[in-house]
Amino acid sequence: MRLLYVFAFVFIVPPTMLVNSKARRATYQFYRKRFGFGRLKSSWMTYKNHCAFSQVVIDKFAMYAGKKFQISLDGYDQFLLLSEQPSGFVQLSSHIGNYEIAGYSLVAKSKRFNALVFGGEKESVMANRSKLFVDNNIRMIPMTADMSHLFVIDQALSNGEILSMPADRVFGSQKSFSLDFLGDVAKFPQGPFIVAAMKDLPMLFVSVMKTAAKKYHITIRRIDSAEDGNLRTKANDLAKKYARLLEGTIRHYPVQWYNYFDFWAK
Repeated sequence: MRLLYVFAFVFIVPPTMLVNSKARRATYQFYRKRFGFGRLKSSWMTYKNHCAFSQVVIDKFAMYAGKKFQISLDGYDQFLLLSEQPSGFVQLSSHIGNYEIAGYSLVAKSKRFNALVFGGEKESVMANRSKLFVDNNIRMIPMTADMSHLFVIDQALSNGEILSMPADRVFGSQKSFSLDFLGDVAKFPQGPFIVAAMKDLPMLFVSVMKTAAKKYHITIRRIDSAEDGNLRTKANDLAKKYARLLEGTIRHYPVQWYNYFDFWAK
């Protein structure tokens, strides 16, 4: 795998950065504006970010092939506690680190794990995911433009199952919360937080960050609303707490942020 990493760093990442100039510029501005780095350091961080993402892709396919990684856990007791309760809960994913590794690291024997995923990926990738996760009682729910996945989500939560949802990208419904994030206002999707507030379900923030060639660290934090107001007020409070946790993770692992567009676009 280390040889694959080096090959990607030298022969894949540089031409990819040249061709995909939009993603390169967005990442460069991310380090310039959000972290205040100089031009040279921002350029270097942009290259390192693309290298880190290439490692994530390689690690995913290595995982499909049966490769195991060393996993350390922080907050796993929160996951186990909610897994043992009869009601379901919502687990939030983000475009940081390598969240997919949580699929074979966080296992709830008594509950099915439903992962909401982008529906535009190749069928072969979806098939490999399903094959890998079948023994862990995981079901993939592709997001669709007609929003039909919402019916599957509702049924899963009604059955007391676990629902994993991406919470840092607006997709389908354009309803969003405008929140302070890394020094400016950014939009976060309302969906995951409205679902949790409406059904009065607990939420977990989960990050899976690469710490070495064969090592990942999983952090789990519970998110609860302290608000007693209406549905939107509770959901907005949950979103703010999620944004703070996400910001803290990004500041600790600035290279592992993989949203390749202007996240703060007005």
